[in-house]
Order: sequence, then C-alpha cells, then structure tokens
Amino acid sequence: MKIEKDKVVTISYTLKESDGSGEVIQEVNNKEPFSFLFGHNQILPQFETELIEKENGTQFEFEIKSEDGYGERNPDAVTDLPIDLFQKDGKLNEHVQLGHFLPMNDAEGNELQGLVLEINDKTVKMDFNHPMAGLDLYFSGEVIDVREATKEEIENSLTQGN
Repeated sequence: MKIEKDKVVTISYTLKESDGSGEVIQEVNNKEPFSFLFGHNQILPQFETELIEKENGTQFEFEIKSEDGYGERNPDAVTDLPIDLFQKDGKLNEHVQLGHFLPMNDAEGNELQGLVLEINDKTVKMDFNHPMAGLDLYFSGEVIDVREATKEEIENSLTQGN
C-alpha cells in the first residue's frame, strides 16, 4: 500500500542536524515508532512531500532546509517579560528555571513554548523560536507500515483542526 492522503503511516527514523554526518537530534526506533495520519497537517509539509507514494519497507533519506522546516530564527521572538508574570505572592514559580521550556499564550490566546534564557530582578528573557528554527534537518529511516485510516481517525483529525 502506498502512502497517500487518509493513510496512517508508521515510520522509524533518525533526525540529524544539517546532513548525514550532522549531530543526532532525535531517534525513533521500531520499538516505539512514529505514526501519523497522512495529508492532515500533522507533520511538516516537506516531510509529507518526501514520503508520498512510498510503501512498507521503503528506506528513505532526505534533507529539509530550515526555510521549509521550522523557519529561520527570528530575533523578535526573543523578548524580556516582566517578572511578575511568573510570580505568585511575590515568589517566582518553581518551573521558571534557566533552560526550561514554559507553556504560555500570546495576546490572541495561541499556545506557545518559551525557553527561559535569563532571569533577573525585573524580567525573564524568553525565546519563543521553535527549538529547531534555523536548522537544516536530515532524516533517514524506514516506512514500517501504511494502512487505511479509520473513519474515527479521520474525523478526530478534522475536529482537531487538521
């Protein structure tokens, strides 16, 4: 069965920075593979383009340039926020620590993840860039399974805005 819209695809892969000789960012093995509903915006569009029409057992290798992945780093996504946003009763929330990601919302209510870069008396410097922004990504792996999605899987994807 070939990968196409409304198929559930299961893959294993290694993700490296830049190219095949780059630093390993993530490994997903056959014991705990990654499954997704193809054609429903659950993964990077370029990732789907690279996998379309592949079949069970097919090996793959491809690169996704940063502009087709998570975009370039945006210096405007690094900002100082008032420390009182992170305090309760004058005490800093225990989760606000250097190097930690914090769930937050923007002015429109969209969920964001911010990385704590710096804490001082008045502000907390946060980086809202995606952790892989600015990186070229190199994937190598295998298609483990391709199957028809159930009606429920497709409906669930649609109700989640995908």
